[in-house]
Order: sequence, then C-alpha cells, then structure tokens
Amino acid sequence: MVGKKDIIEKVKEALDKRKQRKFSESIDLSIALKGLDLKNETIEHVVVLPHERGTPIRICGLVDKAMQTAAKENFDNVIMKDEFPKWANNLKKIRKLAEEYDYFVAQADIMGEIAKTFGRIFGPRNKMPNPKASCVVPPNADLKMLKSQLIKTVVLKTRKTPVINLKIGTDKQGAEIISDNINYLLEQFIPQLPNKEQNIKQVVIKTTMGPSIKIM
Repeated sequence: MVGKKDIIEKVKEALDKRKQRKFSESIDLSIALKGLDLKNETIEHVVVLPHERGTPIRICGLVDKAMQTAAKENFDNVIMKDEFPKWANNLKKIRKLAEEYDYFVAQADIMGEIAKTFGRIFGPRNKMPNPKASCVVPPNADLKMLKSQLIKTVVLKTRKTPVINLKIGTDKQGAEIISDNINYLLEQFIPQLPNKEQNIKQVVIKTTMGPSIKIM
C-alpha cells in the first residue's frame, strides 16, 4: 500500500497545482474500485478520521422528550416525535430536510416511527440514521461527544457505480493534516475490502477547481 511520505508529496502536488483563489477549496478524494459485484454486495465502512475535514457539519436530531434538552444543546435542529405526523405525507418538505443536514441522529427506541415517517426519502439518499456511524443512540447518550466524533466521520459506501467520492479536507489545513486523514482512511478501509488492495483500481485527489492527482 502507498506510504504516508508518498501521500504527502501527492497532496503537496495537488495544492501547488491549484490556482490561487479568494475562497477556500475542498480537497476531494476519489476511490475507484474493481472486482466487485455491486448487485450482490455493498461496501459500507465508517471511518473516524484523526482530524476534522475543515468545514462545519449540520446535524438534525430525531428524538422524544427524553433527549429533547441534550439534542437542542448540541444539534442544529431537532424534530420531536410528536411532530412526526406533520411530516408524514409532506415528501417535498422531507426532501428539503434531507438536503439541509449531513447527519440525522435518532433516539433508538423510536427508530420504527422514524423509518415510517422519513425512510422513503432518507433511504435512497443515504440519510437514514446510521448505526455504524453511531447515529442511533440510547436516551442517555453523550451527544456532545457524538457531535465531536461526527465532525471527523466519513462513510465510504458504494452505490450503483464502483466509485466512492468524499471530501477529506480543505486547502487551508495544509498537506500534513490532509495526508494524515488520507493515510488513516486508506489504512482502515482497504483491509475491509474482500480482496484488500486488489479491489483498488485507483485513488486520486484534487482541489475543487484543480487537476486530479493519482495517489495509487
């Protein structure tokens, strides 16, 4: 597998080749896979990176009274269980909700009601509360700690095509932090593939407006 030193050099190359702009650019990572039957197997792996990715995330809590106070203190929005009927048949409103938030955190004992109300829209958009990302929690969960974890969390998941695209940082963070994130992600993700590195076709990075740089 590619070493951290090589990754740093590739990140520096991507940063050097970008045009200077007045706004911060994202550093995007693209992992192309091969040798997988996506009709019969789905790749999904959650990684908590060593560093944040440089931009804030938005979290919405779907909870009952037991978590109301903690959720409102830590999340950007909270939808209470007794409000679900207002959402049930408003698919347009749910679509807009799905677009506005990066993560939805669910109180575990009302997951049935959440799935019934929001699942039709959230499911295809990969926005259902994900237990693998610790987004389905008991009423006594530490939501402050969860929020700090989600800021560094990425979900690598295949859909219809064998390519996973995600944001790994911003140009303002510098090559060292970005390369730490990439190196750790690859160390955690590749061993989970059925045939390990043999399932990797290529890995590339790029800034928002810059050229693609091949890492492996």
